[in-house]
Amino acid sequence: MTQDRAGDPATEAFVAHRNLLFTVAYEMLGSAADAEDVLQETWLRWVEVAVDQVHDRRAYLVRITTRQALNRLRTLTRRKEAYVGPWLPEPLLTTPDVAEDVELAESVSMALMLVLETLSPTERAVFVLREVFDIAYEEIAAAVDKSPAAVRQIAHRARRHVEARRPREVVPAGTARAALEAFRRALDTGDPQGLLDVLAPHVVLVSDGGGVKQAALRPISGADKVARYLVGGIGKAAAAPTLDPTVVNGSPALVVRLGGALDGILACRVEDDRITGLYYVRNPEKLTRVAARTPLALR
Repeated sequence: MTQDRAGDPATEAFVAHRNLLFTVAYEMLGSAADAEDVLQETWLRWVEVAVDQVHDRRAYLVRITTRQALNRLRTLTRRKEAYVGPWLPEPLLTTPDVAEDVELAESVSMALMLVLETLSPTERAVFVLREVFDIAYEEIAAAVDKSPAAVRQIAHRARRHVEARRPREVVPAGTARAALEAFRRALDTGDPQGLLDVLAPHVVLVSDGGGVKQAALRPISGADKVARYLVGGIGKAAAAPTLDPTVVNGSPALVVRLGGALDGILACRVEDDRITGLYYVRNPEKLTRVAARTPLALR
């Protein structure tokens, strides 16, 4: 957007809904960089619209954003096929209000974002718009070029798929913080038993180095294997590691620094007071949004 457009109806509408549009694009793509590109494309198309004739500007902007995100998602899917090792969403340092909004925090959590990766592009778009943003079926149909009846079927199929794979329940933020703090202390002191006490037996660790940083090429399953990997990796790094608590994607996480330099973000999934999932993002290209907070919105 340019300064000379400040104050006109198109600019005011776009600015008013920008956080919502970014959140829609990010939840569809799992990439903040791609979401920003989608917003730029949305803006370029929005300024060509006769805004005064648009009855519901929010719905119209969401429709443009969805279409651009779908185009980008198909390209991103091809990029992921050539990606080195597991692919994780780009972590966002989020504002305090995101953590306080249980619905929003759960929708952008690493655990759910990974489940969304298993949907087709259209299923993901429909699920995000309907289940997260409560968009009407008719509006979604216009955004994805399907009939309302087809969208209802897609939504039902996507919902069933996600429900079978998402965490059973959303734990309170305090419970997640306590589990992560116990994990941090055990890793900081190189205490394997301490790790085993906080890790669920079926815990899975996924690490993303993008072929740039060293990372496991496949997910690691089981508390024993995960504990050994962590103690032998982060715990015995050449430079002394520091693990600082933070809030990423609305949930407690750790900033990992080696020798004072940012090495990665370690997010977790907690169920029944124990960690069932660990997500370690080391790819430097995905660590650009953890220095400043990113505002998100559902409405």
